[in-house]
Amino acid sequence: MNTILKLEKVIKSYPSFHLKEVSFEVKPGQIMGFIGRNGAGKTTTLKCIMNLIHFESGKIRAFDTDMAENELENKQRIGFALSELNYHPNKTIHQLLNVTKRFYKQFDEQKFNEACRLFNLNLNKKLEELSSGMKVKYSVSIALSHNAELLILDEPTSGLDPVSRDEILDIFRNIVKNKDRAILFSTHITSDLDKCASDITYIYDGEIIYTGAKNDFINSYLFVKDKSFNKKLLNEYIAYKEFDDRIEGLISIDKKNLFKKNMIKPQEPDLEQIMIYIERSKSKNESFDL
Repeated sequence: MNTILKLEKVIKSYPSFHLKEVSFEVKPGQIMGFIGRNGAGKTTTLKCIMNLIHFESGKIRAFDTDMAENELENKQRIGFALSELNYHPNKTIHQLLNVTKRFYKQFDEQKFNEACRLFNLNLNKKLEELSSGMKVKYSVSIALSHNAELLILDEPTSGLDPVSRDEILDIFRNIVKNKDRAILFSTHITSDLDKCASDITYIYDGEIIYTGAKNDFINSYLFVKDKSFNKKLLNEYIAYKEFDDRIEGLISIDKKNLFKKNMIKPQEPDLEQIMIYIERSKSKNESFDL
């Protein structure tokens, strides 16, 4: 199986928002980071994949089958969690387990208990008593216990402290290390993707503007700090900011020599810098008065 998940030209329309022919695919062994600012369409896309909301046109295939036509079978092979667990908050993990395991034919309670021990999850704690990090670990424990081949997670590291986030990212890397499973997770915390993602899909205002290898994306750009204030080069930036002592901005890789000729040495950017300036370039016509 070359592709675990594939979206082709998925369209979903609301009165004030549209998914515009969303297309991307996730392959075994990949950790796919799904990035974009809040409201860009990440959660809507994930809900379309899981058939939680109806989309008007396009195709979604999982495990080489139509997702909607084989929904029950495919969901046995997918671990899915939205950003916040809020069902049955007064139930303990053990009580929830007795309900959850009925939904999965291959649920392995011993494996679930082993995962809980690994993650230091107390089975007698109520869901409402768990921290954000523990809720993510609970969701991952459920996914691992029914041998999910694809994990789809919505903002799993949002609100976590740095140590908990690092633990979760270690878990993600271990899950895909045998190249037989994959993870798709939405996030706006780009530093997490720097640490663990092999690929990214970038959505802006409901439209995919990049999908592919993370390193290819990063290597397409350079970050500039110009302390000489060479304003003749301003039109060469994708977007820039002027500070009291410098100009900072993003350029495409093909502008490298032009800046070097002007005694400005571009640097390799990180994902956060790329995202900030791409978003700035696309919203440059929007302004407000202070």
